[in-house]
Amino acid sequence: MHVIADVCIIPLGVGVSVSAEIALCERILTEAGLSTRLHAYGTNVEGEWDQVFAAVKRCHEALHIQGVPRISTNMRFGTRIDRGQNIEDKIRSVEEKLKPPA
Repeated sequence: MHVIADVCIIPLGVGVSVSAEIALCERILTEAGLSTRLHAYGTNVEGEWDQVFAAVKRCHEALHIQGVPRISTNMRFGTRIDRGQNIEDKIRSVEEKLKPPA
């Protein structure tokens, strides 16, 4: 099943900046063959259900191996069966509605 997820991985106990830890997770998601779009407070991730959730698990595992003692992850995800849709479709739909009337 295809899923689009919004994932926010929060490494705890590593200091104020967590950009190195997030970069590690971004590499893992990309290497998993998933479509991603980084934003200021998380990442949109698109792919098959099992691949997405397995990649998030790998992020947790890799961060713990790097010494991160605690991780809190928030996820929102959606699926649909009426038609295909990807991250870019969803963004484009809203951007079209934001355009002033011609």
